[in-house]
Amino acid sequence: MRVIFDEELKAVADDLDRMVQDVRKAINGAGDALLKQDVEAAQSVIDGDIEIDALESSVIDQCIRLLAKQNPVATDLRVVVSTLRLAATFERMGDLAKHIAEAARRIYPEPALPAEATELFTEMQQFLSKTADRIVVMLQDRDAKTAEEIILDDDKLDALHHKTFDLALSDKWTGSRQQLIDVVLLGRFMERLGDHAVSASRRVVYIVSGFDPSKEPSRDEDGAVE
Repeated sequence: MRVIFDEELKAVADDLDRMVQDVRKAINGAGDALLKQDVEAAQSVIDGDIEIDALESSVIDQCIRLLAKQNPVATDLRVVVSTLRLAATFERMGDLAKHIAEAARRIYPEPALPAEATELFTEMQQFLSKTADRIVVMLQDRDAKTAEEIILDDDKLDALHHKTFDLALSDKWTGSRQQLIDVVLLGRFMERLGDHAVSASRRVVYIVSGFDPSKEPSRDEDGAVE
């Protein structure tokens, strides 16, 4: 029975790995759509979200079967339940990347961002691209050290997000009303991507150690809007 459980758990882990790689691709594609007015990248992200959703459904179904058939306890139970939570988190990250891509596609061929916002959003995208790479490594290796780095670095993205409000409220703003709305919404989407990365990182630390780390003061990762 143990061999069967391990094989089934590995199949779930493989789907989760594919899911997080698709999420990384979506984050990078959304950045290209936003910053380079790449409508093909935008459409690829939007279309690819179907695959992320399908992988989430597959992971959930497999985890439910494991819980029903194998009745895992202790560490095994922690892994299965945490995998369910990770799948939901990655699905939300895929949705957020899709929202960014949709915003870029909607206004194409015009840029979604005015010139004065490009540098700030480029910084945010670079941060998210690096975080996406870290998440892939973290999940594949069950690397608690990388997870802790993601948690600690999230304050940098929060600080960049606050600058989007400063920009939108500045007397020097030259963008259109639609761009003003987009800057606020896109900044929020990107900030939430960082929050979900933190959520996933906490879950990996919990899988590895049984300890659920929290920043101080802690953000309510489930109560905040996507």
